[in-house]
Amino acid sequence: MDADLDTLLIALYVELTDQLMPSLGFARPALGAAPHVTDAELVCLAVAQAHLGYGSERRWLRAAPKLVGHLFPRLLSQPKYNRRLRALSALMLQAMRYLAEHTATSFDVVRLMDSTKIICGMSRETVKRSNLFGYCGYGYDASHSLYFWGMRLLLLVTADGLVTGFALFSPKQHGEVEAARMMFAVPANRPAPGTTVVADKGFRSRPFATELRDLGLTLVREPYENEADPGVYPQWLRQRVESVIESLKGQLGIEHPGAHQPDGLFTRVIQRLLALNTAIWHNWRIGAAHKRSLIAYDH
Repeated sequence: MDADLDTLLIALYVELTDQLMPSLGFARPALGAAPHVTDAELVCLAVAQAHLGYGSERRWLRAAPKLVGHLFPRLLSQPKYNRRLRALSALMLQAMRYLAEHTATSFDVVRLMDSTKIICGMSRETVKRSNLFGYCGYGYDASHSLYFWGMRLLLLVTADGLVTGFALFSPKQHGEVEAARMMFAVPANRPAPGTTVVADKGFRSRPFATELRDLGLTLVREPYENEADPGVYPQWLRQRVESVIESLKGQLGIEHPGAHQPDGLFTRVIQRLLALNTAIWHNWRIGAAHKRSLIAYDH
């Protein structure tokens, strides 16, 4: 198999229609006309949109006939595309988890944990008028010395970037440790007992480390300057998770989702996480040398 966008979309479509959707009870009604664009087609179009870097749905639907029209000749109007995609956010979430579970590195005993900002507004007027008010909050990105209004996305990934857990949270209402507690409270986000979770110094909390031990997980974090350094923190893995986040921001546009409603924000975040997992899953299937490389799918 080749590493190109067409092959990736075909493989994803087959996996959705033959494996995932039947197991979830998705089936075409026996009576009535078939939908103009099927759910599986719509999910594949959303993945293509993310890989090709189209943040605007209007721009994407204008460009899609030329870029992927040979695979998906039937398209929807922008309002219908947006409405259908939000209704399919649960399916995209299931697909993201399914692809992670069916990729070899999901069995690794190491997970990397870190968070990144999701910017939802750049002006005071936007903040006051946004329908995301109450969900988002002001936060501070120390690595870029930047204040922002939006949410933070906490990620749990394998060493090759496969997303196996996540949590969206308001930086005003929750800290990273509290967000991690919320993430691990969801069974689907928890790795198998015996897994080591590598995090940065922001996750310093003895009660939290104890809670993870009760789940069979070991927390290894970067020490503060005033702490004794046991010399076990793998700095190269820290660089790896930063690289994964940079791929999500730079190539898939997750930092500026452009959403105006809570369900739209969730959908656009899941869309990008699914696109990343699809690429890694496909790269493992075809034996690509660099499993997290997205270069073959962005044109």
